[in-house]
Amino acid sequence: MSDTAAQDTSRRTALIVVCCTSFITPLMLSGVNVAIPAIAETMQADAVLLSWIPTAFLLTTAVFLLPAGKLGDILGRRKMYITGMVIVTLGSLLAALAGNIHVLIAGRFVQGLGTSLIATSGLPMLISLFPANRRGSVVGLTTSCVYFGLTGGPLIGGLCTDYLSWRALFVVHVPVVLVLFWVTLTRLQGEWTGESERRLDLAGAVLFGAGISALVYGLTKLPNLYSLGLILPGLALLTGFFQYEKRLSDPLLDVRLIFENRLFLFSILAALLLYSASYGLSYLMSLYLQYIQGLSAKIAGLVLVAQPIMMALLTPFTGRLSDRIEPRLLATAGLLLNITGYALLSLSDADTSLLYIILCLLTTGTGFALFSSPNMNAIFGAVGKGQLGTASGITNTVRVVGQMFSMAIITVVFAMNMGKVRITPELHPLLMDNISFCLGISALLAALAMLSSSLRGNMHKESRVRGQV
Repeated sequence: MSDTAAQDTSRRTALIVVCCTSFITPLMLSGVNVAIPAIAETMQADAVLLSWIPTAFLLTTAVFLLPAGKLGDILGRRKMYITGMVIVTLGSLLAALAGNIHVLIAGRFVQGLGTSLIATSGLPMLISLFPANRRGSVVGLTTSCVYFGLTGGPLIGGLCTDYLSWRALFVVHVPVVLVLFWVTLTRLQGEWTGESERRLDLAGAVLFGAGISALVYGLTKLPNLYSLGLILPGLALLTGFFQYEKRLSDPLLDVRLIFENRLFLFSILAALLLYSASYGLSYLMSLYLQYIQGLSAKIAGLVLVAQPIMMALLTPFTGRLSDRIEPRLLATAGLLLNITGYALLSLSDADTSLLYIILCLLTTGTGFALFSSPNMNAIFGAVGKGQLGTASGITNTVRVVGQMFSMAIITVVFAMNMGKVRITPELHPLLMDNISFCLGISALLAALAMLSSSLRGNMHKESRVRGQV
């Protein structure tokens, strides 16, 4: 086989593998939310412990995302990708076979570790393989797979829960992952690294991981006074992390890029606030539809598809549109739709029609589609070509941290207002109040995101200054 043919084979193989895993990972995330009531019944778990099922996954991903990306640059992205698939499979089996809620949460921690390796290796591996003039289409294709995974998750989660078992949801993807593992191992030849002489900033990784873990765990212990013994040290460790990274020539996180570039800073801040507002929505609506409305997991999954299907269908178009229309305008308009959707959902009660709920979810999905691609366009338009890798790493970290904060907010609200109790019919009115309160917080966070988006500046002007367009 000629070198050109071998390269084309590697490109096709890598694209198929990365697209498949880009679909499976969000499917694992969004599908589990639909199964929460069934897990609660089997495990006899309280509302606070249940919120740790998604939180554990996100916390581990957030802790390891930055060091995993650096390890991929040093040791090789293909190695990290293969290792990540093995770890995800082990975590999935542990969660599916769990005899109690604590083992299930442990399985989610392991899944999060594997996902951090996959997430930080897949796209850089593709960018290493494909020429610059095809990178945009490759990134767009993998992003669409992510949103289609979010679309299929609630439906597959509902079907597994109703017709098989919630345990099946944790292993339904395992055969596919094993096939992808075999294909990557045998058909994807070669290795791709960044700058192998660079070293992992272990001290920075420990500071960040310890800080974010202490902060999130401390928040879940509110309103107990001893929670401050975790929250305050967590904030101190994160402050120390930022100060430490500023002094390094090869940092784990280039914080100077964040604080010395207004367009980048406000674009990243808008993303952090919106992910903090939006990620917990499917969790809250799953509880609402099944506990308050009394729907089956299958029907709840079908309803929840309304939001991600709009994201999957519209995101490619809004991305192209942001090349012609200033991204700040599109993203800010999208955030206004998100505020409207969250505010209207917060007014729901047991008698609210499903049509109303679906229209609200369609509104938030459209808003997210208007925000997502234009905001990413603005982020990459804010930096030079030599900073694209750093910008990608920061963006991934902000996304996961925002998702984690979204679940942390829900955990805190439930812990303070409901405590460690099982959700029974007598508690449904209190559950409804907590859901409405969390959705109100989401609307407020989306409003802050809209303010940040409107203050970011003009990307097209900045790009012309940098000579990018």
